[in-house]
Amino acid sequence: MPKMIVSIDGVVIKEVQLTKDRTTLGRRPYNDIVIDNLAVSGEHAVMQMAGADVFLEDLNSTNGTYVNGKAIKKQQLQGGDTVEIGKYKIKFVHDGAADHQEKTTVINSGAVVGGAEPSMVGNAAIRVMSGAASGREVPLVKVVTTIGKPGVAVAAITRRPHGYVVALVEGAVKPTINGIPLTTEAVNLQDGDLIELAGTQMQFVQS
Repeated sequence: MPKMIVSIDGVVIKEVQLTKDRTTLGRRPYNDIVIDNLAVSGEHAVMQMAGADVFLEDLNSTNGTYVNGKAIKKQQLQGGDTVEIGKYKIKFVHDGAADHQEKTTVINSGAVVGGAEPSMVGNAAIRVMSGAASGREVPLVKVVTTIGKPGVAVAAITRRPHGYVVALVEGAVKPTINGIPLTTEAVNLQDGDLIELAGTQMQFVQS
C-alpha cells in the first residue's frame, strides 16, 4: 500500500497510508494530511489513486508543489519520489519499495545503524509534571516519538546519534522549551529541559 513519509530538517514527523481514492494535503484541519505551517496553503495539494497509480495535483497553492525539485501542476508519483512543500519533504513509498525506503528515511532521521556510536545516546524519557498523569514517565524507545494533542499542539522528539531533538509538528499554540517557543526547526534537548505542550508541563530526562 502506498504511503507518504513527512519530514522536516531530516526529522520524520508522520507517516500516512494512502487508503482513499482522494487524499488531501494542506494547512486546514480538515485535510487528510495536515501541515500547520504558513508556507502551506489551506488546501495545498491532492493525491488521487487510479488503480495502482497515484497522481499528485497542486491546488493553485501560493508557494507551489515540487516533485524532486521541479514545480508541478499534476504528475504521477513514482516510488522514491520526494514531494517538497515549503520546508517539508514528503517521501512517496510504494509497495515493494516500502521496506527499503522506510529504512532509508529512518536512517536519515538519526537512527543508530549497525551499533555505531550507541554509547553517545543514553536512555531518555519524558516525565509528566502536571495534570492527571503527573509523575508518569514515557520512555523514548522509538526513533520518533510524538507528544501532545492533535488539533491543539503536537511535537516530535527524534533520536539522533548525538542525542535527542524536538520540533513542532502542528498546532496554533506553540509549545515552549524552558519558556522559549518551539518552531519547526529541530532543537537539541538537554537533561532537565522543561517542555510545556497543550497545557501540560513535561521534563526531558536522560540517563
